[in-house]
Amino acid sequence: MMLETPRLILRPFRDEDIDLLAKMMANPDFMRFSLGPYTREQTQTVLQKFLSWNQAVLPSQFAVIFRGNNELIGYCGFLHQQVDGTKEIEIGYRLHRQYWNKGLATEAARAVRDHAFADLKLPRVISLIHPDNLPSRRVAEKNGMKLEKQTVFRGFPTLVFASTREQWLEERADLHRC
Repeated sequence: MMLETPRLILRPFRDEDIDLLAKMMANPDFMRFSLGPYTREQTQTVLQKFLSWNQAVLPSQFAVIFRGNNELIGYCGFLHQQVDGTKEIEIGYRLHRQYWNKGLATEAARAVRDHAFADLKLPRVISLIHPDNLPSRRVAEKNGMKLEKQTVFRGFPTLVFASTREQWLEERADLHRC
């Protein structure tokens, strides 16, 4: 499954993405609101998780390709999380710093949300965001998500933004009525 937006192609990850992904995940800016920069081995583990989800036909992360230069610039897609004892599907996104503040994360996140609700028929998606990560909070809000609660996730204070398929369907119906 591939998703397309005006400026982006979201495609499944491939083994050969390891070099660019490892370079991005070693960057402190790219990894700022997570556990810090990753080694190549840690990145390989993450990539293998994404690939195994794809092989099992589970929702997974997409490689985000910028149409302007056909380069891998980050990822956006689904993560399988356990939050306060509940299994959740998270829409997670992370882009190379060079592509920040251009609306690309929002563009990618909206495509993933639409895929979640239109194609996969998921009942609900969340985004887990560090309270200090204002750009990610804005992406979640522009993606129609509402702040549901604050919790502690993997030892960090975390805001849980959520959206349901029902809310998404209502918003789409409202748009068509206008």
